[in-house]
Amino acid sequence: MATIRLGDVAPDFSANSTEGNINFHEWLGTSWGILFSHPSDYTPVCTTELGTVAKYKDEFDKRNVKVVALSVDGLESHAGWVKDINETQNTTVNFPIIADEDKKVSELYDMIHPNEDSKLTVRSVFVIGDDKKVKLIITYPASTGRNFDELLRVIDSLQLTAYHKVATPANWKHGEDVVVSPSISTEDAKNIFTKGVEEVKPYLRMTPQPNLN
Repeated sequence: MATIRLGDVAPDFSANSTEGNINFHEWLGTSWGILFSHPSDYTPVCTTELGTVAKYKDEFDKRNVKVVALSVDGLESHAGWVKDINETQNTTVNFPIIADEDKKVSELYDMIHPNEDSKLTVRSVFVIGDDKKVKLIITYPASTGRNFDELLRVIDSLQLTAYHKVATPANWKHGEDVVVSPSISTEDAKNIFTKGVEEVKPYLRMTPQPNLN
């Protein structure tokens, strides 16, 4: 089983889901994507997570991000779980959940860690760019719910830094100053970033976020 690393092309697959068959790369199209896994259906932490994702759909849409979940249970189980999620989280699940009963996708994405559980997936998150390459991987233990505000923040950073010669500092949020890429001289940076460049140190230059009016 190959390990997936940042910069790798996300493995393609076909799988059944609550919204029909998904051919992953085709389904992504020109969008960014989030693929995230759950150990099994009817788990309490994951129930809150899927409800949260449904409520954040508008935020993902703004960023051209498609979201798909996965667990190793079947479609019938998924359907019952979705009813519970909608009821308990006061929302409507509005994204597909893959039924990975044969663990094909889980194994393709190295989501089964025998030291954790030999049969169930760990709680992984893969953020995939519009070039189909893996941009972020986070793996959570079963006891810790995912922070989807953090995933939105990371996507903002990934999309900004993909198209502009900047990086984002610690705790950065959309709208705050960013770091000029070390590969650019300060002189060139002042021509590129017309809002201004502050040279804190020769290697640490700050500039206002460039893609804001």
